[in-house]
Amino acid sequence: MSSPAPRHRRVTLADIAAACGLSKATVSLVLRDSPLVHADTRARVRAELERQGYVYHRGAASLRGGGSNAVALVVNDLANPFFAEFAAGVDTALAEAGYVTLLGSTGESPERQQQVLASLMEHEPAAVILSPAEHSDAARLRRVLGERLPVLVFNRALDGADGAGGWDYLALDNRHGARVATEHLLALGHRAIAFFGGHRDSSSCHERRGGYRDALAAAGIAADPAWLVECAPTRLEAAHQAGALFARDPAPTAAVCYNDAVALGLMAGLAARGRHAGTDFAVVGFDDIAEAAAASPALTTLATAPRERGVQAARLMLARLRGQAPALPQKVTAPVTLRVRASSQSPSLSIRAPGATA
Repeated sequence: MSSPAPRHRRVTLADIAAACGLSKATVSLVLRDSPLVHADTRARVRAELERQGYVYHRGAASLRGGGSNAVALVVNDLANPFFAEFAAGVDTALAEAGYVTLLGSTGESPERQQQVLASLMEHEPAAVILSPAEHSDAARLRRVLGERLPVLVFNRALDGADGAGGWDYLALDNRHGARVATEHLLALGHRAIAFFGGHRDSSSCHERRGGYRDALAAAGIAADPAWLVECAPTRLEAAHQAGALFARDPAPTAAVCYNDAVALGLMAGLAARGRHAGTDFAVVGFDDIAEAAAASPALTTLATAPRERGVQAARLMLARLRGQAPALPQKVTAPVTLRVRASSQSPSLSIRAPGATA
């Protein structure tokens, strides 16, 4: 066998073919897992591929085949377990269809988002699934994504657009979910209920605050502005901001949280202040990440099935790529379900409603 190709250039199909004494066409068949090549030959080619460090040039393959087998997935916070689960669902469904996932995370920065998308576009993906950063502008996104590329926006509306900028949109039922969470706390007898976490100008937070207000209004309760506590939707920031709930008297006895990361952070912040979720303060999250059920106490939350949402997003995009989707962009709203656990269900938190008798 010949020596490996020089390190200063990419190992090519011709290098592998020459080393094995085969044609480039045969090596190409091995790369495509073709059954037309004898098992012994396949093993010999694969050994040489590994020895020379050959990297399959998917961009060139896409040009030869007339299309890309990659879909770009860009999320706003990969550190959030919700998006890790969502990404896993996307990747599973795409892999089953023969696609690979190109993953990027923006850390809630629109500027970083533009950079990540521009970089991913160099790989010529067949489509993009985007959970946008806060303050993402539809016109700016179109400048980097173009007019023809299929795009699916997940959960958060874009600025300066009809919600999804004329692209497909998969949303969570944010408003209804937050209303159900608030009604759950009202049914337990709570009247001073906070909405904790998130930023008011984020569309998903705006929708969840809307559902919270809907439930309070239906119960004849005016939301105190002091009960609306903003913070970055992370566990650490929520823990730091827990004291804001008790800055005024009377303080809330319960909180609907923007997401589970915020709820878990609030529970830690309460404990640091001598209070305990499920004992003297009720906490409800939103998402039902895997950790919610294992927390102590287990977290009452709105189940959104993030992995299933990832599969759903990928299948919606695959339908678009296959020409099986409606001609016009579609909006699909995924349901959420209340999961009642210990963080809101201690008997000492079943506060008697005003006017009730023993």
